[in-house]
Amino acid sequence: MKILKFGGSSVGKSERIRSVIEIIKPGLKEDSIAVVFSAFGGVTDVLITMSALALAGNSEYKTHLQALETRHLDAVRDLIGIQKQSGVIAQVKFMINELEDVLHGVFLVKERTLRTLDYIMSFGERLSAFIIAEAIKDQGLAAEFLDARLVVRTDNHFGNARIDFQTTNRLIREYFDVHGELQVITGFIGSSSSGETTTIGRSGSDYTAAIFAGALKASTLEIWTDVDGMMTADPRKVKKAFTVKEMSYEEAMELSHFGAKVIFPATMQPAMVNHIPIWIKNTFNPTFAGTVISDQSNGRDLIIKGISSMDKISLLSVQGSGLVGVVGVSMRLFGTLAKENISVILISQASSEHSICFAIEGSKSNQAKRAIEKEFQYEIRSQEMDEVKVEEHLSIVAIVGENMKHNPGTSGRMFGALGKSGININAIAQGSSELNISAVIHQQDIAKALNVLHEAFFLSDRKVLNVFLVGTGLIGKSLLAMIQKQYNQLASQNHIEVHVVGIANSKKLLFNEDGLGLEVAVAQMLEVGEAMNLNTYMGTMMSLNLSNSIFVDCTSSTEVTDHYEAILSSNISIVTPNKKANSGSMQKYQTLKQAAQKRGVKFLYETNVGAGLPVINTLNDLLISGDAVIGIEAVLSGTLNYIFSTFQPGDQFSEVVKAAKAKGYTEPDPRDDLNGMDVARKILILSREAGLSLELGDIQVESLVPEDCRGELAVDAFFTKLEKHNSYFEKLATEAASRNEKLRYMAVLKDGKTSIRLGSVNAQHPFYSLSGSDNIILLTTERYNERPMVIRGPGAGAEVTAAGVFADIIRIGNYANN
Repeated sequence: MKILKFGGSSVGKSERIRSVIEIIKPGLKEDSIAVVFSAFGGVTDVLITMSALALAGNSEYKTHLQALETRHLDAVRDLIGIQKQSGVIAQVKFMINELEDVLHGVFLVKERTLRTLDYIMSFGERLSAFIIAEAIKDQGLAAEFLDARLVVRTDNHFGNARIDFQTTNRLIREYFDVHGELQVITGFIGSSSSGETTTIGRSGSDYTAAIFAGALKASTLEIWTDVDGMMTADPRKVKKAFTVKEMSYEEAMELSHFGAKVIFPATMQPAMVNHIPIWIKNTFNPTFAGTVISDQSNGRDLIIKGISSMDKISLLSVQGSGLVGVVGVSMRLFGTLAKENISVILISQASSEHSICFAIEGSKSNQAKRAIEKEFQYEIRSQEMDEVKVEEHLSIVAIVGENMKHNPGTSGRMFGALGKSGININAIAQGSSELNISAVIHQQDIAKALNVLHEAFFLSDRKVLNVFLVGTGLIGKSLLAMIQKQYNQLASQNHIEVHVVGIANSKKLLFNEDGLGLEVAVAQMLEVGEAMNLNTYMGTMMSLNLSNSIFVDCTSSTEVTDHYEAILSSNISIVTPNKKANSGSMQKYQTLKQAAQKRGVKFLYETNVGAGLPVINTLNDLLISGDAVIGIEAVLSGTLNYIFSTFQPGDQFSEVVKAAKAKGYTEPDPRDDLNGMDVARKILILSREAGLSLELGDIQVESLVPEDCRGELAVDAFFTKLEKHNSYFEKLATEAASRNEKLRYMAVLKDGKTSIRLGSVNAQHPFYSLSGSDNIILLTTERYNERPMVIRGPGAGAEVTAAGVFADIIRIGNYANN
């Protein structure tokens, strides 16, 4: 037996109800099932609003009632064939008339007790479950409407009635023994022993489903909602939150207590007692696995399972020298709060007994303060106790996970992350079970806190990294200098030591298993190194078989990239600014990715695009956390941006290019920049990272090299011929300037297609203010849609590229440390 429950968002419209029926159908073939339904989305709120209007003597409730009737009758007409509509419509109208009578009574007597409100609210589930049951029957399935009031027995605590489980379980089992059809059950409602309608509190339909699951000893309880399961954090506040595959009942209960609204503690009790797994699934993404909550869940790869929060909290502090060593203070304090029906969310007490602080709902802070000060009036008067201190506008953030007890330093990581972000902690609480660590912070910091904690726990002692470097040109030499400069700091602060074990250029190679002296490594290689043979270099590196080995390719050689697969397959990570591998064939790109994943090593190439700018890592983080790329616009050539930032109307284009070459901005042959192929490789890599399967030939590239300047031609001859085209480029610059625009050489990914062209942008465009040799990338994603993410900065140069390579090396070191 399986119990399925669908919430209001899942049955808000007729098309959604049809989708729900399609979800139910396969289950009927595989197993016996029963289904619990909430009211149509928003209906419960409408019922409460109508009752409030009637109570206030406002006849406007009738307008809402008419709209409510129309909505349900429209659903009947949409979901049920004409031949069977009349009987269903008649029953719906009968219930609406019954509701109208009750509301009219409230309107006349200006009284609405909790008993009456429960009865009014019950119409939401009664209408929805009845209509859906009839819609299921209309599709030829054997189904029966079950009003839960027949079998769910409660006390008469209206508004939040308690379940009489002994009677309820017996009634449910007896009912199901003689009713074999698919039961379509009303959630949220029950009845007292005297037959009065009751509601069972917050998230009552989930609770109803759990009650039936427990009574029938169901194999599974499925809660179908509008999210993909229990998330690591609130996705509205943490854009990178993702679904947790599994968690224990205790973890889910802690998260729900601190604000996770996917499931509530009461729902889990019947399932927990009977060891019934609870699946949280998405009606709008039914093929997604979702989250399973059970006593078998471990998820040992995660230290914590989620981060949750509660807003609108007040922190009350009771302190004074007269409290120290006095027996019964806590009993008086919390007894007073209990008498006031005030729930305490969090408690923190100093071991000196000098102070006790606790968190409650913000709306009850004044009530609590008055009650406590009345209880302790004599102690306050005699100055044995201070007046109660109230701190308002606070929130609670909590990290939850059973694995914290097995991972020393979890609290340090939590408080360290908050501290680094400048978030002050007002109070801390942790139970002896080490299942939850909670902190009270200012409410204005909650979104920031959730994000920094999510990054600290979900994204992203001393280790030795053994580096093998090929390419000792400008980038390679800059890298060696940076490693030398940062060596001590990395060792002392990051617990990472970087040893350069091997280096090579096109002529020589040199190894030292204990690490080369960085100041003299290149000179020593040139003086005593062996003749360079790439196969020899690779063979030696692999045969050394050092832990945490990293191959760093600072060349632009295709011959070197041909060895990447073998390197990765030898459990050696790769860091490279060399674009040739990732801009080669799609097959090779995928092969390298798969090789790295299979061996559990890293293949990092942040500097393939934008030199040291964090482009690829940022894009990957977005995608891994569930975002999707809609489009990319980018200026990816520092050389061409320098040229077009410098080029003004009246300038000779050929002279601007010559000046750029003289300053070292261009390749020895500027046509290697002007032909756009370097930009093409970069946007190809970004496109592939975004999930597109493209080849270099699929990119439409506007070359800036005129036809007669191509082919076998010396550089001086090229410039001579380029002079003939100065008027063409001057015309482009003049036309752009007349529109108050600037020329930019742009790469664009849109609608799955990639193109590169010379265009102009106006002053409102982010590219307009670009200057020098900077790069800029606009990432438009589902999350960053209206305001694309902008990444901008130096996109070329040995120093910034080497810095990016170094950052990737350290990233691998941090990965090794975790």
